[in-house]
Amino acid sequence: MTGLLKHCRLCPRVCGADRTRTRGLCGANDQIEAARASLHLWEEPPISGTRGSGTVFFSHCSLGCVFCQNRQISRREAAGKAVSVQSLARTFLSLERQGAHNINLVTGAHYVPHIIEALRLARRDGLAIPIVYNSSGYESVDTLRLLDGWIDIYLPDYKYYSSYYAERYSNAADYRETAVAAIEEMVRQTGAPQYGADGMLKKGTVIRHLMLPGLGGDTAQVLRDIAVRFGDTVLVSLMRQYTPFAMQDWPELNRTITDTEYEEACALFQDLGLCGFFQQDESISESFIPAFDGTGLEDTQI
Repeated sequence: MTGLLKHCRLCPRVCGADRTRTRGLCGANDQIEAARASLHLWEEPPISGTRGSGTVFFSHCSLGCVFCQNRQISRREAAGKAVSVQSLARTFLSLERQGAHNINLVTGAHYVPHIIEALRLARRDGLAIPIVYNSSGYESVDTLRLLDGWIDIYLPDYKYYSSYYAERYSNAADYRETAVAAIEEMVRQTGAPQYGADGMLKKGTVIRHLMLPGLGGDTAQVLRDIAVRFGDTVLVSLMRQYTPFAMQDWPELNRTITDTEYEEACALFQDLGLCGFFQQDESISESFIPAFDGTGLEDTQI
């Protein structure tokens, strides 16, 4: 594990930091930092189910979108607690005991070596529920290959088609080609969606797209690209809960998505024959952002 952190190339930023001595561009060092572990009811229906998805929110992020709703924990200087690999494994098992349908790893690319070791320990001790890898989509294919056999469900974003918007809002002009290659690897690993007898997703890839104000044309290109590349081998979640905050530097983003914008995107979604999920407008609220206070993390001492 240490070898992968000495000259870190786990994410597409390939910053090369020696994370045993300093923090990488993402903000992470060689210790896991996480901010919350809890049952989460606001994922897609076959992931949250009736009991909730066992969600672990990791601190820091390699992408750093200006509009991130989890900005408390996604920045270089982020909230979070240091957690050992053993503690992370115990957290997984605790969530399973609480009734979680799955373990949901949120933004964990920079901790992949730690996550694999924690899953190894947890499975040895009886962890049996599916593992969800919840991602910005900005992922290294080489890192994803390390996860082959460990992840049952991939939940990547496909945020932008345009390199202009990707650069402006995420400092990642290469976002589309990077995310497409990553999603192709995810689909290779999971295959088409598979459900259990209870209707819960057991295996597969669900691509999320969060609509941004005024970017209906970009959304249309994303949806068309998904339809052409992946067809019915993936599920698609079209999301409208974008909530602006402190957007004075990006005034074009200082509003929510209109009903018309979302309805037009939904119509295209259906015309393209995509399968997946729409989002009701009552789920547009910052109250759906959890408290990142360390809740649920088992024995956070290193």
